[in-house]
Amino acid sequence: MLNSFDWIRLSHTGTELLATLKCLKEFIPKPDSLGPPHSAIDSPCLRCWIYPRLPDSEGIEHLYCQSCQLIIDRSHGMVYNIRRMTVIWGFVNILPRQLRDEKAFNVNIIGSYIHDKNHFLLVIDRKYLKPWTEEIIIYNGSDMRGLIQIFPTTGVSMGDMICRAMHQEANRPMDKLRVRFHSTPRKLLTPHIFDQKGILTFDISDFLSLLEMATIFRVLLKPEEQQMLHDILSIKDPLEEQFYWGRFQGNLNQKTKDMLNSWKLREWTKERIKLLYEIVDYVTLPKSN
Repeated sequence: MLNSFDWIRLSHTGTELLATLKCLKEFIPKPDSLGPPHSAIDSPCLRCWIYPRLPDSEGIEHLYCQSCQLIIDRSHGMVYNIRRMTVIWGFVNILPRQLRDEKAFNVNIIGSYIHDKNHFLLVIDRKYLKPWTEEIIIYNGSDMRGLIQIFPTTGVSMGDMICRAMHQEANRPMDKLRVRFHSTPRKLLTPHIFDQKGILTFDISDFLSLLEMATIFRVLLKPEEQQMLHDILSIKDPLEEQFYWGRFQGNLNQKTKDMLNSWKLREWTKERIKLLYEIVDYVTLPKSN
């Protein structure tokens, strides 16, 4: 029979993952029998391949068992906001204090699951990744060590992504708390390529600094200015880039100029620039007083 983590690993999409987490908190029916063997005339549930399908009714042929049908039905109402979510998989020496004490984070948690004393899974709105990271540092400090992996809710099978995240845990010693930021499923599938470029794994304090930079970047540059800067930094001809860089800076205020000059963005690698723009999607503008 399937346990809670088996149901999570069956999630094909981000909406199914979120629906599964919600159902696990409430109730997932557990059939008391196995489905029939797969044959030309019959088969078990086409999603889990273990439990019997719901009986046909009113000329409707059901393809899934009661549990899988419940998860699929609940996932339909979550499509509209799943792209705003991000998944956090943690492998740590101690669970975050908020989870251990059964208290919610100050950040709104959309879905959660505690696998064992060292593993946890969270789904949050990606705009709250920075305050969530701050909470981890403030409330757990140097006591927590291990690896936190962050990846999107869209792309390849969510169950496969979680299993790959688990597989990568053995690649890092548990001497400090590190963060792996998988902005795309490709980073999770081929992590060694991005680790060599230094744009995948960070100490948690360095990752928070990166989120701070992205916040400042978003505050000081309007969306159209961010796009213009990206286009200029993508120019391969140095003389052409210099020309447009001068024109671009002429339209900025002094505070923004100072920020760009102190960061020395023109000396950054293309990969690091791309990472900054990816991180911008994970931060929000500070609330005005």
